[in-house]
Amino acid sequence: MHRELTQIIEIPEGIDVEVDGAKITVRNSAGENEREFDISKLTLEKKDNKIIIGNKKATKKDKRKMNSIAAHIKNMIKGIQKKFEYKLKICFSHFPITVEVKGNEALIKNFLGEKTPRKAKIPAGAEVKVEKDVIVITSKDVETAGQAAANFENATRISMRDRRIFQDGIFITDKCGKGI
Repeated sequence: MHRELTQIIEIPEGIDVEVDGAKITVRNSAGENEREFDISKLTLEKKDNKIIIGNKKATKKDKRKMNSIAAHIKNMIKGIQKKFEYKLKICFSHFPITVEVKGNEALIKNFLGEKTPRKAKIPAGAEVKVEKDVIVITSKDVETAGQAAANFENATRISMRDRRIFQDGIFITDKCGKGI
């Protein structure tokens, strides 16, 4: 069934949004977020202080795409207002783990007593701070912050051992202010 659907997103005060075809740029004094979307069959426009995503003859697939794009734009606006923050905890039982940040890479030393350090890639745009046994990742893009946190968790994944006994690693404890 085809019907006319629109999604309206309010732009808060102090934030400038620019729509150029499928590319959206959100900026304020703190910085800018930019992203290009796949908007086949959808229209994307800015009127007054609103972003309107719509389609005259929308299907269920178009509605899903519209809702996803709206969620991404809302996250871009939130990230510009206040940076997204992930907190990770370094856990170890016997071998003390140390984390060292060098450029766009983090070295995880002495994990399970291993001689060679494990590496976690830090995506561009993510800021990493290590404070004793807590790692704080901040970014204005939620996907960048989430990917950096996932890279730390994946770097310390233990395979071929019992997870109930070997509980060492780096684990996400806080996602954007929500405890896990």
